[in-house]
Amino acid sequence: MQPTLTVSNLSDVLCVWAYVAQIKPDESRRQFSDQVGVEYRFLHLLGEVAARIETGWDHKGVVAAYLQQVQQMAKRFAHIDIHPEIWTRNVPPTSMSCHLFLKAIQLLEKHGELSALPEERFGGKGVVEEAVWRCRLGFFRDLQNIVDRNYLEAMASDMSLPVARIHRQIDSGAAHGALCADFDAKDRQLVEGSPTFVLNDGRQKLYGNVGYRIIEASIHELLTDPGERASWC
Repeated sequence: MQPTLTVSNLSDVLCVWAYVAQIKPDESRRQFSDQVGVEYRFLHLLGEVAARIETGWDHKGVVAAYLQQVQQMAKRFAHIDIHPEIWTRNVPPTSMSCHLFLKAIQLLEKHGELSALPEERFGGKGVVEEAVWRCRLGFFRDLQNIVDRNYLEAMASDMSLPVARIHRQIDSGAAHGALCADFDAKDRQLVEGSPTFVLNDGRQKLYGNVGYRIIEASIHELLTDPGERASWC
């Protein structure tokens, strides 16, 4: 059964706020069952980590302040774990190779080579959603270099995914094209950053640390009246 409503989740796997916010699409899937599907799209917020640190963080103690903020988040949000040495050791140079691998998995799902249905072995998550979550956990909780090919292949093997077919999607250029489509969607929909939840064909954008009740209310409204709705004001 096709979902009635699709929510696009645009984020960077190395974004700590996206890691915190993963519980929100999880809850929407649990609450709305097969009525709502989540589409994962990726941004290049941390496409070049060194440049972002040097130009965006590395002045007036910004790096130290950011690291302190990340560590404090582990105390504020009980549902996540953050490694005490995050962003100080084993820092990945980019999020792009991880995104590319995830897009290859997503293409296999799109082509019907992998199931798009929630799976009990993944706690009700689908294959793509589980792979995204494992990448986030690998970095923030376990301090793994999640962009390394060996890590990604080991993750796919542990999930019983066809590693050779994943690489064919990358080697053929198909995964690169799909990732570029995500970047185009970001520009077209004027997405400001990670994470952003996009609903109603881009008409509604919920950016940043948005409370789940706001997402829930938006989904309820769209499910109640999925047709064209004109504003009365």
